[in-house]
Amino acid sequence: MTAFQPRVFSGVQPTGNLHLGNYIGAISRFVPLQDEMPSIFCVVDLHAITAWQNPKELSQATREVTAAYLASGIDPKKAIIFNQSQVKEHAELAWIFNCIARMGWLNRMTQFKEKAGKNKENASVGLFAYPTLMAADILAYRGTHVPVGDDQKQHLELTRDIAQKFNNDFSDRIQELGVGVPNPTPSNELPPELFFPITEPLIAGEAARIMSLRDGTKKMSKSDPSDLSRINLTDDADMIAKKIRKAKTDPEPLPGDVEGLKTRPEADNLVGIYAALDGSNKQTVLKDFGGRQFSEFKPALSDLAVAKLTPITEEMRRLLESPGEIDAILKDGAEKASEIAEPVLRDVRKIVGFLDVR
Repeated sequence: MTAFQPRVFSGVQPTGNLHLGNYIGAISRFVPLQDEMPSIFCVVDLHAITAWQNPKELSQATREVTAAYLASGIDPKKAIIFNQSQVKEHAELAWIFNCIARMGWLNRMTQFKEKAGKNKENASVGLFAYPTLMAADILAYRGTHVPVGDDQKQHLELTRDIAQKFNNDFSDRIQELGVGVPNPTPSNELPPELFFPITEPLIAGEAARIMSLRDGTKKMSKSDPSDLSRINLTDDADMIAKKIRKAKTDPEPLPGDVEGLKTRPEADNLVGIYAALDGSNKQTVLKDFGGRQFSEFKPALSDLAVAKLTPITEEMRRLLESPGEIDAILKDGAEKASEIAEPVLRDVRKIVGFLDVR
């Protein structure tokens, strides 16, 4: 361990239609972290434009993510909440990291291949370089911990590679300037003084990956053409109940243990959702519902989902009717974020040899 101050960094893209997967997989996990260590929760609007966004809708979606943060319990007095584009250090550090990262590293990123598909020649350069911007997001604040799901673990590994290469490439310069943090266990891989931390993942729990209500083998997504495939954070109680009632299942009763879910993706997904909303685990849910039919389980899941999500939906609606309140929180957060990132980038400029004649 090094002497870097512990700090959490994470973010959510403002691309509209926040759903249950966003809440369980990301936002709900942020809330307890703000009481464990200094935390920064960003609305990553620079990442959003790697694919075309309607400008007016992007602005509204940025406020929607912020409202979801606040309604879910993230307290701007405890954590920093801001939108990424308001802190210029993200973009500046991303360019420097573009010159640190290797093409081979980025070519191995599976998420680019999945998002670009067969049309990768027409994908934006931004989509390809997305992981270096993610590294900049984290390391501009010397973030030490990042909550990640399965789809982001590879990107965090790249962040660690970039930090390590920067530390190694500029080891002598870091020591010369005296801007590093002592490394108590220097090795051939890590120098005696580090500038960036080797960020640690906070791995999601068993129910963090929420799948489609219509197909348990596909991730819940806003891009799915069927609105019945997801529970939106803007859905009212009746709509939540309807979607759970219509969720795809199989004819068998629920099994008595987790092993019995392995070949039943829809059952596994619904049990996982219940466990996540209940703050328990799948085995505990099956202890209560094992052997029972979905006709009994679905109403219980519906009642739980409505109880958990309706207060969030109502508070989001209230906040979105007061955009000035949201904007003030984002402005204050951006100022606080800049206070952390500016001195980091000032040192980075010195380390890489940029001449400052101002």
